[in-house]
Amino acid sequence: MKSFTPIIAASFLSATLVGTCAADIHEKQKDLVEKQQEVRDAQKELKQEVRKELVETTHEANKKMLQVSRASKINGTNVKNTKGENMGGIKDLVIDPESGRVVYAVVSFGGILGLGNKLFAIPWSVLQWNREKEYYVLDLDKETLKNAPGFDKNHWPDSSNKWDLQREEINQFYHVNP
Repeated sequence: MKSFTPIIAASFLSATLVGTCAADIHEKQKDLVEKQQEVRDAQKELKQEVRKELVETTHEANKKMLQVSRASKINGTNVKNTKGENMGGIKDLVIDPESGRVVYAVVSFGGILGLGNKLFAIPWSVLQWNREKEYYVLDLDKETLKNAPGFDKNHWPDSSNKWDLQREEINQFYHVNP
């Protein structure tokens, strides 16, 4: 039995060491899996931040491009409603001389073959540019536009007082705050 005692002790010691090593390896594997998940989460978060910055940069660039345009490019541009129906074309722009801002787009609508068209001063702020299709969108139906305040091509408001009178009526019609 004396010869078996060292063998049993060595076996017990080996089993204890192997069990301890296996537990350490298992714990290290578990730590490694957790760290890998942390890296994946950090990479995902970084990708989202990069996408967000790219979208913001693109949006700002587009916004700047839409803020500046030659009047000659705007004049003649079609105006359609949200259904895609033709609402006329921009004939002119009305600019506030004090602020330098475009206040109205004058849109020609109605009539037949250009005869009998009525002009409408539409607040610039209610028109939305459709970049893909290259026209302005006015969120009105044709019947509503027919009833909007307007004037004929021979009777433009020709003074500040006349524009001021018309401005109040236009702002109320289009629900625009001055």
